[in-house]
Amino acid sequence: MKQTTHPPDPRPVLDRNGAAPAAPPPARPAPRRRPTSQQWAAWAFLAPVTLYLVLFYAYPLYRNLDLSLRHYTVRSFVQGDAPFTGLANYRTVFDDPTFGPALTHTVLFTAVCLAFQYAIGLALAVFFHQNFRLSGTLRALFLVPWLLPLIVSASTWSWMLNSDSGVVNAALSVVGVDPVNWLTSPSWSLTSVIIANIWIGVPFNLVVLYSGLQSIPGSLYEAAALDGAGAWRRFWHITFPLLRPVSAITLLLGLVYTLKVFDIIWIMTKGGPADSSTTFATWSYRLGFGNLLPAFGPGAAVGNLLVVAALVFGLVYLRVQRKQYAS
Repeated sequence: MKQTTHPPDPRPVLDRNGAAPAAPPPARPAPRRRPTSQQWAAWAFLAPVTLYLVLFYAYPLYRNLDLSLRHYTVRSFVQGDAPFTGLANYRTVFDDPTFGPALTHTVLFTAVCLAFQYAIGLALAVFFHQNFRLSGTLRALFLVPWLLPLIVSASTWSWMLNSDSGVVNAALSVVGVDPVNWLTSPSWSLTSVIIANIWIGVPFNLVVLYSGLQSIPGSLYEAAALDGAGAWRRFWHITFPLLRPVSAITLLLGLVYTLKVFDIIWIMTKGGPADSSTTFATWSYRLGFGNLLPAFGPGAAVGNLLVVAALVFGLVYLRVQRKQYAS
């Protein structure tokens, strides 16, 4: 049997009183919400920060990028009519014989300083975490190198490592070791600035890592001690894993700071002798301001290489942190 379909009834559906229902009123557009006082206050608080970032970060980065892409002389730097040269300044930097040694010194300086600063800072943080008598006073004394101006610290190390009148060579002579030309020998100049920078950076690692240790519950150590775990096992299985987030940010900040260290090296050795302690930071300054005929473009190009290196490590850190939070 075939089923027949009936067309829909075109007559309107009546209500109980027999009247057709009224058509719904047309939808009115939603009124525009005006910013509330809280939103205006939020914008007011954001405005100074945004202005600060634009003036002191975004604009200098733009100017440095523009310097590296043009052929600037003293005249064109003042008048602003430097011709566009593209990546010619970067090719000049890569072809320069100083590029290889400067890259090697930058990597060595950064890696060695980070390793020793973190290791010594972590050892001191664990030591002061015992809360023994006078621990607060000694911890405050360890902050002195961090609080001193860099020019004072560098000048002090220059005096201590002086080949003729330095206290380091005087102490070595007492134990029968010949004097070392710390600042004037190509074999020792990089080591000298590394030692000085490690001494300056240890307090920062100590403070940050000590604050991280304060957040670890003491009950974990008590439970591990009851299970028979020794000091080394407690450190390796409790302290070190729980300090990983704090260690990551400490190493990242230390990396960014160490990459751009200029004051210590310039005051102690000026990158010499014979470029034996030249890094990208000192090379960039010397290209831009250390000659009678400054090379603004190549100097800015070297500076941009440091910016890119710091940016890459920052992105790697953010990616690692995102994976840790996702897992």
